[in-house]
Amino acid sequence: MPPMSNPPDKKPKNPAGDNRYYRQAHFLISAGKAQQFPQGGCEVAFAGRSNAGKSSAINTLCDNKSLARTSKTPGRTRLVNFFELDEGHRLVDLPGYGFAKVPVAMKNEWQKLMTQYLSEQQPLNGLVIIMDIRHPLNDYDWQMLEWCQHYQLPAHILLTKADKIKRGAQQNSLLKTRKLLKEADIDASVQTFSALKKTGLNELVIKLNAWLNLGL
Repeated sequence: MPPMSNPPDKKPKNPAGDNRYYRQAHFLISAGKAQQFPQGGCEVAFAGRSNAGKSSAINTLCDNKSLARTSKTPGRTRLVNFFELDEGHRLVDLPGYGFAKVPVAMKNEWQKLMTQYLSEQQPLNGLVIIMDIRHPLNDYDWQMLEWCQHYQLPAHILLTKADKIKRGAQQNSLLKTRKLLKEADIDASVQTFSALKKTGLNELVIKLNAWLNLGL
């Protein structure tokens, strides 16, 4: 009688919600003009108000505290920063908006660059919009959502800094945000997130896996 072999492992090598794939992210290029945007493959971009925790969210996703630049001074990200996951997939950190204390001319340049990116970047498969869970859906957030609608770009809202408020308040903010989006006829998914406690990380990973066509 042949020896019994161990039962096959039924778990997938990359189970849904596992962020191991994103840990290989590394800096590729900082683009200051549209001609520098990488082409081919597919990518997901992150946008949000300058003090909403965008860089922290990216760093938590990739388990790398120094990947995206974080600063106590809002608006430090002034270029479109591309991070490569593998040869065909990228994450993109867009300039923060709405709070940076910089000259108006520079803000206009940022907006022009972001408009070019959202309207012309063919590999872009989805936009993650970062909002502080205590102050979601400000004027600039609505503008980003309207751009997504106009360019038929899938949007996913990350209500960050969830650890700053109690669970009940988190749920209230989540439900209120979904209600306002529905009333405005904006098609976007929403979740809570905490970079500090990694709350909502699995949900974010599942969304990104789908957008990047990873099949994980």
